[in-house]
Amino acid sequence: MGVTYKYFGAPDGATAARVPISMRPEELGGDELGMGGMFTKIKPETIAAMVLTGIQGMPLHKVPPLELVVLHPDYAVVKLPMTVVDPLRGIGEESVGAAAFIWSTVPDRGGPQDAFNVYQLLHEWQDFSHRLHEAGHQPYCLVWP
Repeated sequence: MGVTYKYFGAPDGATAARVPISMRPEELGGDELGMGGMFTKIKPETIAAMVLTGIQGMPLHKVPPLELVVLHPDYAVVKLPMTVVDPLRGIGEESVGAAAFIWSTVPDRGGPQDAFNVYQLLHEWQDFSHRLHEAGHQPYCLVWP
């Protein structure tokens, strides 16, 4: 089955912490906190590393940790640093493509990822970054075991 990650925006940690505990990922429409969210199987740590190392050129050991907002037996909510989404707003196609290629060579548990899949993922995150910025929200991730 695996873990599901629901990325969403919220104005602050208190709002992000009010994620309904009885709802399963498939029941969430994406607007429960006033922001279109994204479902993915990609961990927030991986997204942070992908953006900060592939786009910002930051060494992997300098990637800032995630901030735990809520730890509940059924779920957790973590806050991603704004440095993970902000760089995506100002980059063009060449930077997205280069970052996708760089990240596609980094092996994970399943082996290296296809560069085109990483490219599409980065574009989804770029759109998410724009929506967060327009709403004045910060990025959070709801994690279900």
